[in-house]
Amino acid sequence: MPTVIVTGANRGIGLELARQYQAEGWRVIGTARRPEQAAELRATGAELRQLDTGNANSIYAFAHGFGVQPIDLLINNAGIMGPDQPRQSRDGIDAEGWAETMRVNALGPVLVTLALKENLARSANPRAVTISTALGSLADNTSGGLYAYRMSKAAVNMGNRSLAADLRDRRICCVVVHPGWVRTDMGGGQAPLTPADSVTGIRRVVAGLTLEQSGRFLAYDGAELAW
Repeated sequence: MPTVIVTGANRGIGLELARQYQAEGWRVIGTARRPEQAAELRATGAELRQLDTGNANSIYAFAHGFGVQPIDLLINNAGIMGPDQPRQSRDGIDAEGWAETMRVNALGPVLVTLALKENLARSANPRAVTISTALGSLADNTSGGLYAYRMSKAAVNMGNRSLAADLRDRRICCVVVHPGWVRTDMGGGQAPLTPADSVTGIRRVVAGLTLEQSGRFLAYDGAELAW
């Protein structure tokens, strides 16, 4: 039975990832900052563990709990939108909110991946996937705004490029994936994609990953995105 870790699995895309992998017979380990509030995740049958990806000590304690267990797939899904739009725009930047957004969205996935690299290396087909966004693409940014969110995702994209280079000798494929505009608390009610549609696409992309694709920026439908 393959093992997948999904961070931030208590809602939205993360919850749907846990549901679909659980239904496929994987051993699913879903994380939440407040497990006592993650009733929907618990109902999927996934193993529920506490993790705050914005806290380095929490990350190290979480990884330590796996000992030498192999991990086949890590999905760094946990993330935040950052301050309200007026506080991450040309009209003003919430500096503390910006720092928190960078810590959770950019630093967190890199720390989690590195903390679990030995567990991943014990898998026959190790993959580390970070959920990013097209809003982190430099080439695609013609509308501005969302400074904290955009910058954090551009930063994690660069972090993944380094992970891909540094972990290639361990055969760990590292990619970032744009899930599309999804109808979640973060994406809003106007988004065209349901979590189920997005996750079905993500899982298809993940299933087909090879080490040669490590370091790439892919969309949920398999398209390669511009940096």
